[in-house]
Amino acid sequence: MFNPLFNRDTKKTIVPKNNQNYFEYYTVSKGDSLYGIGRRYNINPELLAGLNGLSMDDYIYPNQEILIPKNGYSYYITKDGDTVDMVASMFKIPSSELIKNNGIVYLAEGQVLVNPR
Repeated sequence: MFNPLFNRDTKKTIVPKNNQNYFEYYTVSKGDSLYGIGRRYNINPELLAGLNGLSMDDYIYPNQEILIPKNGYSYYITKDGDTVDMVASMFKIPSSELIKNNGIVYLAEGQVLVNPR
């Protein structure tokens, strides 16, 4: 099962430890593209790419598993220089709630942080 773990240098993303609550898995079929999958699930293809440690130019392969964000959550992919307080304020929640919702917050570039809407 696909579970991206670390940083953009290795084309991976850090996802919350309880990712089964926030994501579904999708198995890529022949002819799929990030744009097509995004359209099918009503997801911005750039968010879809970022959540899976991909760039928009990356090729996706049949039988590859990718994360599909579930409805009812807001997602943020950290950038260099982000702080817990900055991200929490973007979600309009206290820092403690951000940490509770995501487990360990590394703030490494490319970490996916999630908040219920």
